Amino acid sequence: MTTTDPHDDVRDPELPGRLLLVERDALIPLLRSRPDSDFALRTACPGWTVRDVLAHCSSALMRVVESRYEKDVFSPAANDRDIAERDDWSHARVVDELERGMTEAGPVIAAAGGIIDPVALGEWVHAGDVREAFGVAGAYGGDGLPHALALLARITRVKGHVPLHADLDDVDEPLRLGGVPGDGPPARYLGDAATLIRLYAGRPLVGTRYELVGAREGELNIFA
Repeated sequence: MTTTDPHDDVRDPELPGRLLLVERDALIPLLRSRPDSDFALRTACPGWTVRDVLAHCSSALMRVVESRYEKDVFSPAANDRDIAERDDWSHARVVDELERGMTEAGPVIAAAGGIIDPVALGEWVHAGDVREAFGVAGAYGGDGLPHALALLARITRVKGHVPLHADLDDVDEPLRLGGVPGDGPPARYLGDAATLIRLYAGRPLVGTRYELVGAREGELNIFA
């Protein structure tokens, strides 16, 4: 697997949309193949089942598609309201809405100039949460991983996040994340790409193996 270094180019406005489309093509068939009981499985998101995660994802994407950005639109309280509004929906209806959102949100995100790029990355991470709840291998990997890594690098750069140099076991080229290093060297990570995603998304690290020098785990979480 190879990926580009986002520090060396300008923003690719279509990157978030590509990530969503690749994930749509993998996730939606998986969801439609699962029994209803699987939607009640608990996920890595505290208090949320698979069904809750999907309802959150579909509602967030439809807000993007329809440009509905009221105050505190992605706050925990707003997320809970969105999930509650879908309580009487069938699982199939939630999945249909999610498919539409993943299909239509890309151009809207591209036109926004980067401000809502993190929505696409968050959706991809939540798809990993669902896979992990299902016990599917490669929860935070798959065909979307190169796009997710490129988007993560760009988002952390824009935010001026902790500078980090990642030597990934399963990616050919090193990845630079975060802002420009100051007087000292950047933090360093050695491990696989999926575990790097877990670190930046604040997901459980049980059973993983990696080295992190120059930064603490909590400093890397971009969703905290």
